[in-house]
Amino acid sequence: MAAKKGFDPEKDKILKQWKCDDTGLMISINQYGDGEPKVQIGPRILLKKDGTERVPSKAGRLSIEDIMWLYDIIDELKDDLSGRVGPG
Repeated sequence: MAAKKGFDPEKDKILKQWKCDDTGLMISINQYGDGEPKVQIGPRILLKKDGTERVPSKAGRLSIEDIMWLYDIIDELKDDLSGRVGPG
């Protein structure tokens, strides 16, 4: 019986990514191996006082700024994802 293999980071691809400059929230279309592309919300990358990026953190709860930004990019996100997964 073959052993089940675990997660392989080399198979995990970011196909497209958006970042909200105001809140640091990241939205991406990811694909693992030959699986179906899917949307990931997060992480959140905030800036330090010196302007460099802090360590990524979980997206957590979304603010109204996050929601308004997501609303602004949702058509582009939907169209890009639809083009990758084909008719559903």
